[in-house]
Parts: sequence; structure tokens; C-alpha cells
Amino acid sequence: MPKLTIDGKEIEVADGLSVLQACELAGVEIPRFCYHDRLSVAGNCRMCLVEMERAPKPIASCAMPVGEGMVIKTDTDKVKKARNGVMEFLLINHPLDCPICDQGGECDLQDQAMAYGFDRSRYTENKRAVTEKYMGPLIKTIMTRCIQCTRCVRFATEIAGVEEIGLVNRGENAEITTLEKAIDSELSGNLVDVCPVGALTSRPYAFVARPWELRKTDSIDVLDAVGSNIRVDTRGREVLRVLPRLHEDVNEEWISDKTRHACDGLSRQRLDRPYLRNGAGRLEAVSWGVAFKAIAERLKGLAPERIAAVAGDLCDAESMLALKDLMTGLGVTNLECRQDGARLDPSCRAGYLFNTSIAGIEQADAALLIGTNPRWEAALVNARLRKRFLHGNFGVGVIGQQVDLTYPYHYLGAGPETLSAVAEGNGGAFADILDRAQRPMLVLGMGALARPDGAAVLATARGIAERYGMVGDGWNGFNVLHTAAARVGALELGFVPGEGGRDMAGIYQGCEDGSIEALYLLGADELDFGRLGAAGKGPFVIYQGHHGDAGAHRADVILPGAAYTEKNATYVNTEGRVQLARLAGFPPGDAREDWTILRALSEAVGQRLPYDNLGQVRQRLIEVNRVFAAVDQIEPAAWGSFGKAGALDPAPFVSPVGVYYMTDPISRASETMAQCVEAFSLGVRRGTGTHG
Repeated sequence: MPKLTIDGKEIEVADGLSVLQACELAGVEIPRFCYHDRLSVAGNCRMCLVEMERAPKPIASCAMPVGEGMVIKTDTDKVKKARNGVMEFLLINHPLDCPICDQGGECDLQDQAMAYGFDRSRYTENKRAVTEKYMGPLIKTIMTRCIQCTRCVRFATEIAGVEEIGLVNRGENAEITTLEKAIDSELSGNLVDVCPVGALTSRPYAFVARPWELRKTDSIDVLDAVGSNIRVDTRGREVLRVLPRLHEDVNEEWISDKTRHACDGLSRQRLDRPYLRNGAGRLEAVSWGVAFKAIAERLKGLAPERIAAVAGDLCDAESMLALKDLMTGLGVTNLECRQDGARLDPSCRAGYLFNTSIAGIEQADAALLIGTNPRWEAALVNARLRKRFLHGNFGVGVIGQQVDLTYPYHYLGAGPETLSAVAEGNGGAFADILDRAQRPMLVLGMGALARPDGAAVLATARGIAERYGMVGDGWNGFNVLHTAAARVGALELGFVPGEGGRDMAGIYQGCEDGSIEALYLLGADELDFGRLGAAGKGPFVIYQGHHGDAGAHRADVILPGAAYTEKNATYVNTEGRVQLARLAGFPPGDAREDWTILRALSEAVGQRLPYDNLGQVRQRLIEVNRVFAAVDQIEPAAWGSFGKAGALDPAPFVSPVGVYYMTDPISRASETMAQCVEAFSLGVRRGTGTHG
């Protein structure tokens, strides 16, 4: 490990670090624009110049590797003069528009110009103007502000894997440009975060608020099963934006576009009061008492086997626990959290977790993707897979749909026939890759499990993991990639059919033949509602949720709940990590936190739940499963037997996510997501400003 001296202080650092990184370790701040910890080194801006002993001129610290005996100075007159000159040069064409820039108050350029810049400019000529570029409905461009740091180019190429942004021309005519179409990436919103000068800003958030107006709350995203760490910015009750929060093991410092921009759906199509279907078949607003009375009267005298409950994809652990306890008190065993019909085996934790962990992907040396499109189902997991691919010696095989994953792969086949062949060792060249791999992994998606033969597919995948040494000491390469944020938490709670209980297929059958007379839907909107029958003819449907989506349309009683930004709640992501979402704003109207609704309902039906506050509910969670005590940790799962051997249907595997931007009630209510569907699915380009 080389030793070097920085501003008179000797420090020992790891070999391979840059001088800039060594300075940061020594507690010395180095200004930069083009350098980013997660991107390749460009050395464009020269803002990071420092003085090195025996060097004829200042050096770019971001591109200079450390060496034994280096003497670095960061606070000399030469360094200050160099930084002043660089800043003056970078600001030659930058407009003086700080008051109207959406980056105002959060701008790296502002901060560094104040700290390291010069107080005047010698440039007296006319500033140049650069034509705005179209980057889609999520990104607004003001390219005259651009300083050609190329962060956006490197992010799009390296992280997102879409080579649609580049630098053209030279000298004064250099400019960042695109292919004049929307940036086709699920991670494009992160371009706004990496831009240090306000050339790229958020189009949906343009001129909405200033950062000092906003209340900032740390929380968790629930629009997929990754559990990205986010910051929710609110003004009053309204969520104005969602930003990423650093978590190296989950989302690093990125979030998906749906996570970032679907937040406008939180204020649209909301359920804000209880509703009851009247004699004319119309829903009318009622009080909580009337709604509870109607439910109690309908459930009174019903045999437990004639009642069923289904938990949806966005539910928190507290509400699912309360519903399970209520139904158990009534003797109901028809409980289901797998509303898509996925044949997951709740008896073995290793059979439904992403056991490798998201960060653990970087340790793998081969991956087999089965019935999944991770680019749409979990964009941050796909980004990790691409990151590992870029490091080299990482073979990827795909069984399922042929889609652009942003990295090359071996396409093995479309369905179970190929899966069986791989299980038997007949996977061709990719089977050889798995055999040679020291840490192979597989990713099993809902496209392979949400089928009638899902249990057999699960058993076959387990056989593949065991055959190719994916499970061993210190390594578990068997992974299930969920699409629902609530799914793992529900399985940990045992929100599955009890003894003699019906699964999702059985509940559908019961609704059709009349053996299920009451159905409780906790945020369940992804069902086949055609199989439930029309209101007044099928079962009595109680819907508890926060949006007027498909479940509310079929309901006989609606109980308005809270969205994920409106409650303190617990979620478990696809790798089994328990995380806490925090209340950023209160639910609208008469809507309430979901567990409190069920607590109040339990008294109306004569099965009072034994908790009165959130602390007691969470204590009950821990009693049910000790996993909930380990917040932000992963409890490794013991390997066991799961799945059920059987015949495989030859139908190909198809990802359950058909339209990335509309997968849940929140995103379906979002105008921004609707614009994304227009831009990316329908090819509609909206004109903006004078360029329309």
C-alpha cells in the first residue's frame, strides 16, 4: 500500500486509488464536475487540479493514480489560480439564470463557484446558445448550461446500457446531443441527478417548488420488489417528488423512473371516504360506522369456509398481519397473497427469496435467467447484472422471452422444454459455463411461477441449482425475483391457505360456484375480476385500498386506506430485507392507516384484535416471525426441499410485466406514466415550448 503526503499529512491508501480519492480519505475536499464515483474517469472539466511535487504543472487528481512517496498540495496559490481559471473557462457560455433554474439551491456549480471560483470574468463576447434536445417526457434540457462534463453520456452508456447520448463536434462547437428521441431506459431519471449544472432537469417537476419549501422524509419504494431507499419531498399533503437515497446493498444511489415519477398518481383517483353499494347497485358515500355495520351483518352467520381474503401487491406487513389475525379469529383459512397465482412454496424460505442478495450479484460468475425480464420487473437488479457483466467473465443465459436486457446473453430457449434440458445437463455451451463457474446463480421470475405448472417449474429450478453447485458453503445462487413489494412479507407472515384452505385458483372457483360468499380484498387490484361475477350476483366484496382502481369498481363496500407515503409501515423486499417506510403526509379525507381500519372493524364483527398502537402491532409481527426484528438485515435461509415434481406445460414463459410504466394502482393513476406509455409504447412525441 503506497504512502503519500497530502498537505503535510502522511497517509497510506490502497493501491489503485486516484489522487482525488486519496485526498478524500485524508479529509481534503477536491472540487469536481466530471468525476463521479460510479462512472469511468473522463478528466474533462479539470476542476480537480492539484499540485504535485516535481510536476511541471498542476495535475488532474481524478485521473492520476497514487504512487509511493507522492507529495500533493491542494491549497497553494498555484492550485487556487488554476481552479479560478478553470471555473472562469467553464462559465464562459453558462447563462446567468440561477433564479429560474430548477437546480437552484441544489446546484453543484453554484456551490463550487462560490467556494473555488473567481469573482469576475474577463469574457466580454456574446455567449453562445445551444439548441435544446428532446430526451422524452421525463427530462427537460437547457443545453446552453452544459459544460460537457459527459456524466450523462457515461451514465447512459455504462449504467443504463443505452447508447443514445453522445458528444459531437469539437472546441467551442462541442455539444451533448441525442438521437432526437426519448431516452429508452427505465433509469433515465437518474440523468438529472448526475448532471452537476442544471442542463438536465426533471420535466414533471419543472417550476413546481424550491427545495427549501419541501419537507423531506426518508422512506422505501414499493412499486417493485427491490425496496429502493428513497426520499419523499412533500409540500403540505402533496408529494411533489421522490429522490434516491444511498444504500449500497440495495439500490446504490439510483432509482427507477417509475419509482421517481409515478408519485403524481398519489393525488389522483384517491379513495377518501367509505362507500357502500345501495339497492340500485350504485356506490354511495357512507360513514365508517355504516360501512362496518354492513360488513358485520354480511359476515354474521357465514361459515368460515365461505369467506376468503386476498392481500395485494402494495400492502404493508402491519395491515396483512391485522387481516390475518382477524380472519384467523373468524376461523377463515382461505387466505392468499399470491394474487397472480404464483406457485411459491411458503414452507421453505430459500424457495421464495433472492438468496444471493442484490449486492451479491457482483460476486457471481454466471447467471441463468428463467421466465423473467429483470429490466422491467426490477430495473435496479438488472443494473447490477449489467454492472457485473462489465467487470468481465460473467456469462448470462436466458430461458424465456428474447428482450433487450442492456447486456449480451446466451438465448437458450422459450420455455419448460429448455428448462428440462438444462436440468438434465443438456444446455449446450452455457451448461459448460455453469459447470466451470465457481459461484453460479439463477433468477426465477414470476413468468415461470405464475402458471398452473409453477410448482413443477420451481422443483426443476431447484434441481438445476443443486446439479450445478449453486448452493454451498457461504453461497446460495438460487433466487426468486418478485414483482410485488408485499409478497415476501406476506409469505413470512404465513398469509397463505391454512389447513383445508383455498389458494387463488380455489378462491376463483368458489366465487364462480357460489361456495365463497364474502371476499375481503386488501389492496388487491390485479385479479381477474371477470371471474368474481357482477356486483349483487357474485360474492360480497369488501375492498380496502387507496385508489379507485379495479378492486374498488367491483366492491360492495369500500374502506379507504393509506398509500405507502402516508403511513409508518414495514415492507420486506425480494431478498428478505426488512425495511421501514415512514409517513411523509397524511391520507386524504376520511382515509386511515390500514391496520387501524382492521382494528376498528374487528370490534364491529366481535373479534377484537389485541393491539392498539403501532408498537404493539410490530411486537406482534416479531412474535409471528423473528425475521421482522432484524431491520435492514438479511436473515439467511436454510436450504431445503420445495416445489413439487410434475409435468411441465410446453407453453413459453412470458413476463407478467407487459407495460413497465403501469403495473399498479398508483402508476396507472399517474399522468407522467401515461406520457411515458405514449412516448415509449406508442411513439408519440410531445412538442414543448418554442420547439413544438
